[in-house]
Amino acid sequence: MRIVIKVGSNVLTRSDGHLDITRMSAIIDQIAWLNSQGNEVILVSSGAVACGRRELKVNHDLDTVEQRQLFSALGQVKLIGLYYDLFREHHLHIGQILTMKENFIPGEQYENQKACMTVMLENGVIPIVNENDTVSVTELMFTDNDELSGLIAQMMQADMLILLSNIDGIFTGHPDDPQSKIIPTVAPGIDLSEYIQTEKSAFGRGGMHSKYTTATRVQQSGIKVIIANGKRENILIDLITQQDSTPHTVFLN
Repeated sequence: MRIVIKVGSNVLTRSDGHLDITRMSAIIDQIAWLNSQGNEVILVSSGAVACGRRELKVNHDLDTVEQRQLFSALGQVKLIGLYYDLFREHHLHIGQILTMKENFIPGEQYENQKACMTVMLENGVIPIVNENDTVSVTELMFTDNDELSGLIAQMMQADMLILLSNIDGIFTGHPDDPQSKIIPTVAPGIDLSEYIQTEKSAFGRGGMHSKYTTATRVQQSGIKVIIANGKRENILIDLITQQDSTPHTVFLN
């Protein structure tokens, strides 16, 4: 099975904005297990800007674009280095893919990107994908990495897309409301927009609205999509081995 896993900034960072190495390591342990079971995994990872922001203290004003370019350039090095060290403990090879929205327009760049990830998977290398924030600005940017992961899942004809957030899935109300209940399954064509909160996540550009938009679009392509809580212990393993008893929302294909 080919699985695209998107890990957001709110999963990879602590409440103080620092990278959560323990959580990152736990997710990699689970990806290694998925790999050992014969699955092909593509990881779409946020976190570069958060990493970079903690590396350098700037004593003058930077505009929004300058901040993204500076901190992502710094942070991507640290992020991929951590991934390299943690995956190496499992004797797994990784490769970095930094991409832009224009690479998903049908044509030579699209085919080259697809061919690159295909040959990586064929040779047992796990692609780690992120937006190239150093050159992607304003209208050239993805809405967020939810959108990017959906495009990757469609490009690579994945069997499943897993969007890891910091909540368990889509609820009938605010997740903090004890009266709210998780919506476990979403059949094609079902509209859940009335239940979607519009606020952005604390450290990323996305939120549940972007996950819902991505999930419905990818679902229409015949790919199963799961929204789940990346901070739950063994969430990826549980979604495979005991899905019925694991809190999540699945968009059925």
